[in-house]
Amino acid sequence: MGALHAGHASLLRQARKDCSTVVLSIFVNPTQFGPNEDLARYPRQEEQDLKLADMEGTDVVFIPSVSEIYTSETAVVRVDGPSALWEGAARPGHFEGVATVVAKLFHIVGPCRAYFGLKDLQQCAVIRAMAAALFFPIELRFCETVREPSGLAMSSRNAYMTATDKESASQIYHSLKIAAQSLSLGDTRKEIDLCLHNAKDLLESTNMSIDYLDVVDSTTMLPSQRIEAGHRIIVAVRFAGVRLIDNVLIQ
Repeated sequence: MGALHAGHASLLRQARKDCSTVVLSIFVNPTQFGPNEDLARYPRQEEQDLKLADMEGTDVVFIPSVSEIYTSETAVVRVDGPSALWEGAARPGHFEGVATVVAKLFHIVGPCRAYFGLKDLQQCAVIRAMAAALFFPIELRFCETVREPSGLAMSSRNAYMTATDKESASQIYHSLKIAAQSLSLGDTRKEIDLCLHNAKDLLESTNMSIDYLDVVDSTTMLPSQRIEAGHRIIVAVRFAGVRLIDNVLIQ
């Protein structure tokens, strides 16, 4: 959605390495914002975005208007299953907006590969399910989260925070990392809950309000009853007036 940063640049760099032609879409999608969310003030910096895209060797930048993407004919893509919990429960309609706009962009661009960042883990799960259900002939590449030196996951919404706030917000990553290191493959729900309790205490000690914190299967987004390969700790917190999400793989 624009306001590009080093995380987006890493996706462009990987695509440039893998592909003969790289297309970047920039579109602040209104249908994935709730009525009380930050659509009006979401950071927009088209000139800087184009410079970054050029630096990374992007061949095409597609910046459609809202009227181009949402015409008078209306259709909505809903992905059941991985969209139900977490962000889906906290932000009703959000993933319908995501799935619909990504389906439209897939049809318009016709890529053979598409690249997404794993910071938005549930979004990746929803797009994976959508692409499979609608038979998109696209190879999906999900790339690890790029972080600031403090450990804070890079996000366009980080621009809302002061430097001091961002340093404090790095506790999100450090808490998840400590929790992930204390879990192992095969751990039961009892062990998971103890680990989550400790992580919750760490986060709340830095004045963070937790929307959710759990360990999930990265494909189904269901809570883990036993740790298996690919499971991740996910979190959403509110801090300094900003809602932040992150996740860490359990090795």
